[in-house]
Amino acid sequence: MLYLFLDKNSIKLIFLKRTILGQQETSFFEKIYETNFIEDGKVLNVDLLASAMKEVLTSASEKTISDNSVFLVLPQESFYFMRSQVPDDIAPTALNSFIADKARSSFPVSPDDCFTTTFIRNGNSEKTINFFGIAKDTFESFQKAFSLIDLKISALIPETLSYFKLFEKTLRNEKKENILYITLKNDSIYGYLYDSFGLLNDKRIEFTIKDLKDAEAAIKEKVEELSSNGTKLNRIILSGEPSDKIRQDTFTKAVGVWTNPLKRIVPTFYEEYLKQLVVEGKKAFPLLTFDACFGAFIFASENKDFSFFKGGLRIKSTRSFTLPKVSLPKKEIFLFIGSFVLSFLLFVLLSKVKLPNFGNKIAIKNNAPISPTAVIPSPSPSFKKEDLKIKVLNGGGVAGKATEVKEILTKKGYGDIITGNADNFDYVMTEVQIKKSFIQIGATLKTDLKDYLESFKQVELAGTSSADIVFIIGQDFK
Repeated sequence: MLYLFLDKNSIKLIFLKRTILGQQETSFFEKIYETNFIEDGKVLNVDLLASAMKEVLTSASEKTISDNSVFLVLPQESFYFMRSQVPDDIAPTALNSFIADKARSSFPVSPDDCFTTTFIRNGNSEKTINFFGIAKDTFESFQKAFSLIDLKISALIPETLSYFKLFEKTLRNEKKENILYITLKNDSIYGYLYDSFGLLNDKRIEFTIKDLKDAEAAIKEKVEELSSNGTKLNRIILSGEPSDKIRQDTFTKAVGVWTNPLKRIVPTFYEEYLKQLVVEGKKAFPLLTFDACFGAFIFASENKDFSFFKGGLRIKSTRSFTLPKVSLPKKEIFLFIGSFVLSFLLFVLLSKVKLPNFGNKIAIKNNAPISPTAVIPSPSPSFKKEDLKIKVLNGGGVAGKATEVKEILTKKGYGDIITGNADNFDYVMTEVQIKKSFIQIGATLKTDLKDYLESFKQVELAGTSSADIVFIIGQDFK
């Protein structure tokens, strides 16, 4: 698995390959560029980002290219964030409704236009809800860049959750702490504010510095600013390569807050994960540089149900779920009922119409009555494949799959085809929605796609749809 962290102008990755002994053969690489390819959490240039990632993957190791599944860590500014407390015994249905209403009033865009998920921390008498969302168009720009180099985004995590995971085991429910997680660089500092139940503020704290003394002064100033605003810090956690040179006691005295170096926390609380990593040449894993990637590795191991793409609000002890989406507009329901009533009335009227009797004009030689058998010819399709409007949606999560299916259908003679993403990526079986007037095309599709699908789920498409066929690709499509 590739754990890849994208920042404004830098790419960090670790590649883990499980060995027979259950350890993780580990390689890693970091590259900093002069030009930004991410701004305000969004991709500035898809081709530039794809080119940068390709360079990093090529430079890192040949092994990384053999695995196209990526656990992607993105800056917090790529996500919308909401936090709230609810009673511990709240009913799941009430919680679902509360989250939906809260998100609609808090997010600058509709949650329906986002991929969403929730991380829940349980306290003694209440739950703390950390709700994250990423705009679908924002994610799709990242997805497009990855698809250009044949990579698939299998999971997504905000960097703030990666960092939180690295000190989560040091927290106690009975003691609420305010914690500042700081990453030191040679010329800058950045970090985020947390408490015992998750992220407190999604705005990144950033400073430019000259040296470590300058860092002490900048952090002390921030500590005093937070205190004056009512947030008294209990701890500062230090990461980043320069933090390895800092003495814990003198730094604590200089900034006025107890300081925990990350290099001391991880070996104590996350030793089982650190021991899994086997670096070539028996070198030490550079934790302080790749903290976001390592935190993502732990998060993926401990929070397997956390996902932006599963769809549906999931309230489980595993602490993750996604906002439900309403998919039955009233307009379509009324149109369906109206068309059904009209069809029924038309059938009744036709059944009462008497056809003219031509029996008197025929000489009947046999007195025994003969019941004529009506022969109904099989109707031929009154449409052509190239005239059908087809919408191909990626519902399996494999990057570039919609384009691949479009090419297959085009070769089979289908013409007007557009592609896109389904509302989620957890379709196991391919689903084909067909308007009633084109229902005969279902059998033709099964024949045309027999080399790629054993079968598919066929349902009726609403008559008001702009497409004649909606083809949702599942994980079963070869």
